[in-house]
Amino acid sequence: MAGKNTGLTAALMSFKLMLGNPVSRAILRSLLKKYEINGRTLPALYWALSIYAGETIKCPLTLRFQAGILGKILDLGVKIARGDPEEVKKALLRDPHIRRGIWVVLEGIARYGVTVPQKLAAPFLIVWNFTNLCNFRCLHCYQRASTPLPTELSLEEKLQVVDQLDRAGVAAVALSGGEPTIHPHFLRIVRELSSRGIYTSVATNGSTFADKEKLEKAVKAGLKYVEVSVDSARPEKHDAFRGVPGAWRRAVKALENAVELGVAHGMATIMSKDTLHEIDDILDLAESIGVKRVIFFNFVPTGRARGIARVDLTPEEREEFMRILYREMQRRSLEILTTAPQYAPITLELSGGEEVTPAHFYIGKNDAVRTLAEFIGGCGAGRIYAGLEPDGTVVPCVFLPIPVGNVRNRDFYEIWNNSRIFSMLRDRDSFTGNCGKCPYRYICGGCRARAYHYTLNLIGDDPGCTLNKDVWERVLRGEYEEKELSEFSWVEGEVFLRRPRLFLPRRAAAVEAQPVPLPAA
Repeated sequence: MAGKNTGLTAALMSFKLMLGNPVSRAILRSLLKKYEINGRTLPALYWALSIYAGETIKCPLTLRFQAGILGKILDLGVKIARGDPEEVKKALLRDPHIRRGIWVVLEGIARYGVTVPQKLAAPFLIVWNFTNLCNFRCLHCYQRASTPLPTELSLEEKLQVVDQLDRAGVAAVALSGGEPTIHPHFLRIVRELSSRGIYTSVATNGSTFADKEKLEKAVKAGLKYVEVSVDSARPEKHDAFRGVPGAWRRAVKALENAVELGVAHGMATIMSKDTLHEIDDILDLAESIGVKRVIFFNFVPTGRARGIARVDLTPEEREEFMRILYREMQRRSLEILTTAPQYAPITLELSGGEEVTPAHFYIGKNDAVRTLAEFIGGCGAGRIYAGLEPDGTVVPCVFLPIPVGNVRNRDFYEIWNNSRIFSMLRDRDSFTGNCGKCPYRYICGGCRARAYHYTLNLIGDDPGCTLNKDVWERVLRGEYEEKELSEFSWVEGEVFLRRPRLFLPRRAAAVEAQPVPLPAA
């Protein structure tokens, strides 16, 4: 007899079971009307979920009535999904960001129906490249970070961005860079994001948080999660990669401080030929520190990383790497993830269909791993997350710097819901090549950044998969570097090649006729 599904798992299952029909969608659409409550103007969906969770809110009787109907639908769906409605309510009350995540899922269903993968009304996650300022010179930096860009958002503009993300329903924001922790606006923006129930995290080199008092100050401001990059278990190797003596020691100290303070944290490293032979040592280091979560990031040849593409794995090496990670997770007390979307089918296969890890997520054993994985959908570029550059440019992913708009002159919600490029990324059935016909395209989809940077085909084949070994061989032969780029037209500020669905970003992209400089590629 299968056990109960819990928390968010049961809630997501209930959406699949109960909310795809026209009646439920009509109810959801009626909840898209916005109400100003406690100084915030948000859709009735959000306030209805708050009431369902047990919060006391002064609101119109109409909204309270709608909340009651939504609550009954959710209760029934959770029970059918063998979950506990009270546990779901507790999760919603305890974690406002989960409430926000469910809001954008429900609004997505109201607008688009139940889709595979699910189309969302706003991203679960924004990775905000907060600044180009950095105190390191990492060899693989996708941002070529060094000094601040002259076009970076002012503090006032950053506060306006926070308002835009709040109104859109964004559940989580990860501040990255550059090195966000050394920017004078860092703590202020952490406080602003956190005050709106947005889960706020940071990706850092660890140099600032090696000082425990500075980490404590950030946590008091509302920081919920710290991700520290460690490129090797060997100090000298990490320091050489980061370009700063003592960088490894400070990164490890930052993680030790996070463990000591009880702050949610992760250790991040890159998937490469070097780390393939160092997996055991890296995981041993994590365990010795007390780290519980390790994330291996896909190598993407952009920014400075273009100069070290030789360290990238072959498709066979990448698959071996991920198989090792899954086996290590079975024997260690660690949650081991990777941003490589191929990890989902590999974990599904190795677990006999009982577990799956779509990119960035882990779904433990339950009755619906495949359904939930398809709901989440693997590579999330432009679909469940987006990137925000230091100057306000919105991109599908920070590793995929194709501009689709700028929050200085267009509201984020409008950009998210009207971008033609985002629409393409959300339609797995439009993908070409093997990725377009793969039976795992709904839980994997291939890394769009790797497909784009290696082949210039945004919806083509990811050369990191063993099904695409021929693509990898053509990459090695340099065939994709010879593509003709002579015929083009403008779409959303990118160069749209007249070849089917090929994109090439300009370094100075015209977004609504206003030039917005991008980091050099």
